[in-house]
Amino acid sequence: MLSFQLKRGIKSKVTTERANALPFSKLSHTYLMNPDLPYKIFALGDSAITVDFGNVIDEEINKRVIALFQHFSQSSFSGMVEAVPTYSSLTIYYDVFALQKMVDKEKTIYEWVKEKIEKKMLETIPDNEQAGRLIKIPVCYDPEFGMDIEELAAQKNISIGDVILLHSEKKYRVFMLGFLPGFAYLGIIDEKIAMPRKSHPRRKVEPGSVGIAGRQTGIYPLQTPGGWQIIGRTPMKLFGAQNEQPTLLQAGDLVEFIPISKKDFLDLQ
Repeated sequence: MLSFQLKRGIKSKVTTERANALPFSKLSHTYLMNPDLPYKIFALGDSAITVDFGNVIDEEINKRVIALFQHFSQSSFSGMVEAVPTYSSLTIYYDVFALQKMVDKEKTIYEWVKEKIEKKMLETIPDNEQAGRLIKIPVCYDPEFGMDIEELAAQKNISIGDVILLHSEKKYRVFMLGFLPGFAYLGIIDEKIAMPRKSHPRRKVEPGSVGIAGRQTGIYPLQTPGGWQIIGRTPMKLFGAQNEQPTLLQAGDLVEFIPISKKDFLDLQ
């Protein structure tokens, strides 16, 4: 069980489970050695290198990225600062000044780091790699909280109930975090409820708002301007700077949305 803090200091529980899939350790041996997943390595400024598998949203590629992220995070090389995963790429940041004292003058720092990355990508990932969690998130889809749900239903020629069912009947993968602290990009939603971002973003989107953009869905962890189509809101707090782990969701997790009533939402606030 995963405990989370609600706004009025009330504690509640949300079930977390290991995903019903093979652990990344079992999958990653194939991904790391699979020649059918070509990649490019290139410099990102003077203190980072990106391993890029293409500009795509693909679960298998993302699993490989997350496996690599976990591998580099748990088994870094000298001078490495951090690894940051996205949908289909992994960026490795390194300390240029520290490496200047270590790297042979016959090589550039970029060449040295690139060689280290390529070697580590061929390593066998240990069996202690983490598997993704399943996190169940309550969502109220009432139009008071989902300001765009009626328009979305009308444009798709389906009922609001259909929108709720289609959005909540499957489990979504956390492909990456970005945009805001704790903002998780989830996918892939059913094509029947896919909608582009709003042409004119709202100046204020409330924390916990659940939105759709293309075939992605996500939850705003903080109040901010935003252009996603808002279809509901959760009473869960997704980001807490004071917490040891500030973000509730992590790349590689699975998320299941649980519809709740407006009364339940207000009770949980």
